[in-house]
Amino acid sequence: MTPELRHLRYLLAVAEHGNFTRAAEDLHLSQPTLSQQIRQLERLVGVRLLDRTGRSVRLTDAGAVYADHARRALRELAAADRAVHDVEDLERGTLRLAVTPTFTPYLIGPLVAEFHAGHPGITLEVSESAQDAMELAILADDIDLGIAFLGATTPGIAATPLFEEDLSLVVGEHNTTPSPLPIADLADQELALLSPDFATRGHVDDYLRAHGLTPRITVHANAVQSVIEIVRGTTLATVLPPAIAASHPGLRPVDLDPPMPTRTVALLRREPAHQPAAARAFTDLTSRWVSDRLPPPRVPDTPRD
Repeated sequence: MTPELRHLRYLLAVAEHGNFTRAAEDLHLSQPTLSQQIRQLERLVGVRLLDRTGRSVRLTDAGAVYADHARRALRELAAADRAVHDVEDLERGTLRLAVTPTFTPYLIGPLVAEFHAGHPGITLEVSESAQDAMELAILADDIDLGIAFLGATTPGIAATPLFEEDLSLVVGEHNTTPSPLPIADLADQELALLSPDFATRGHVDDYLRAHGLTPRITVHANAVQSVIEIVRGTTLATVLPPAIAASHPGLRPVDLDPPMPTRTVALLRREPAHQPAAARAFTDLTSRWVSDRLPPPRVPDTPRD
């Protein structure tokens, strides 16, 4: 007798919860049944997989190795299931997309609307994510595609450059800041910025440090929409893509002098990996959409011999 898929799921559930009772509740099993199934798995494998001697249940060294292979096996089986049900005519299916939050107000809405109009049978699952978490999710096959920034990506991630994203000062109609604004005058502005865990905030902080400027940050926010509403209703300013100002009444961009460096936006996917028809269709749509409406990505300088 060989282990079955349920054994793998049961082991991973106990490892995740560190407790048989909570794992059993999550699996909708009785605790004695779950314990019996884990003992059966250990007999089949021939080693003890769980250490039950402490206050919480933990994987043994052998259990950790086995659990790692179990996760990969379940992930590959899930990918195989999606591949089998992938319909080339795009009449049905699912596309899992993750995006950096600043893209949502001006890019993702139009892209999703156009994709849905062309492929109404495809279910779209869209989530906002920090880039590090996004790349891990792509490697774990939890999402199909990501839209983030080109940079030092994780091994196993393929990045296709899409366009250059600018950043500028963005103000509301109550703010009379002239454009362009010398960087030294930014010290007089009260700012509402995204919190430091956003990639955009890191880009802004690097720019300010490079010019020896200590900003007057009055508000830190962990949502782009919150920043937009704060700036629109006050005299505070923020730093966001000017495309966001163009898509929201009551906001206007203010050029900075010198301008903030641009960032290259990229489409991320796992490589090598089967790409569902929906992912390929979304990739083609995105490439066409950005080429028609947005500045092309920079071509890296070729090193001289």
